[in-house]
Amino acid sequence: MPVAPISGGAASGNGIALLVSAGIVFEIIAAACSSPQTTEINAESRADTLMKWVYVGIGMSAVFVTIAAVIDRPHAAPILAGGGLAAGSMYVAYKHAKEAGLASCEPPTES
Repeated sequence: MPVAPISGGAASGNGIALLVSAGIVFEIIAAACSSPQTTEINAESRADTLMKWVYVGIGMSAVFVTIAAVIDRPHAAPILAGGGLAAGSMYVAYKHAKEAGLASCEPPTES
């Protein structure tokens, strides 16, 4: 026996779509990069390379999120919102890590 949705109608999948979109951005950037912690700890020698891969990850993520939004037009807004929020927050995290690491007097973990 089919069960009718409790509430939400057409918008009931928007939260899931937003989370999936945000999750893919985080996964792709994590796959392409080291962590913000590594960026901060070793900023002197690796920040520029790590930031290059943040940009690559954001670009790759944008392609996937855009394709998902095109394929699932009813959920395009939350897909794009989730992807944009995740990409923006990861960029800010890595940018802060780079700046904090370059300003730090602490020794790096790599030589």
